[in-house]
Amino acid sequence: MGNLSDYFGRNIDRRKIVITGGSTGIGKAAALLLSSLGGDVFIFGRDKDDLDQALGEIQAQAEGKVYGITADIALKEDIEMVWKEIDQRLGGVDILINNAALGADGITEEEYENIRYILETNILGYISFAKEAVKRMTIQQRGHIVNIGSMSAETHEETGTVYVATKSAVRGFSAALRKEVNPLGIKVSLIEPGAVSSDMQPGTREEHRGKIQKMEMLEAEDIAMSILFCLSQPKRCDIVSLQARPHLQII
Repeated sequence: MGNLSDYFGRNIDRRKIVITGGSTGIGKAAALLLSSLGGDVFIFGRDKDDLDQALGEIQAQAEGKVYGITADIALKEDIEMVWKEIDQRLGGVDILINNAALGADGITEEEYENIRYILETNILGYISFAKEAVKRMTIQQRGHIVNIGSMSAETHEETGTVYVATKSAVRGFSAALRKEVNPLGIKVSLIEPGAVSSDMQPGTREEHRGKIQKMEMLEAEDIAMSILFCLSQPKRCDIVSLQARPHLQII
């Protein structure tokens, strides 16, 4: 066995990396980190302004190539468009980070159509992108899918039953997917963050900073480092699931 320092982040260079929801929050932080290590990164998001800002920041410090497109993961035609762009720009995929998701309240607060849209984004979006990634990874007999879940799958907050349902689905999907694709040479990791400063969390950015200082909330960069940890393991080692929560977030 070589030095442990030979593993961490060394296998990212020139890897073809797709990040769903990569224009804000955890996805953007992951894109910044992995591109700085030489990864060729493709991101997309629904909001053009967010996407353009993210691409500017990522390209300013990237060691690898960076691409992006405006798209909605809940729309079949957008999924097809994104994968066409990925194949043209990257020529395939080595790493998929399934991250695009929406927050949601309970069933007494949410309207049916919005619930369906959230399910299509938070569940079907993950499954659809994993399916397309596996097609490409199977040919090369290697790849890594990282699904971003949530501690909500364990805490079951009564104020967010729709969101809890989607993240519970991601937990189950990740466990079953690993059994399905591991024989094909494909790794699957599930990361379940606790409270992370993002536009999905209630409160202002100033309030978030206060919670971060009190160790009650994480930064998106903390989860990006967790993603890198999963990706940096030798081939023989799978990080199957990882929970990361603020030091003083008592769950």
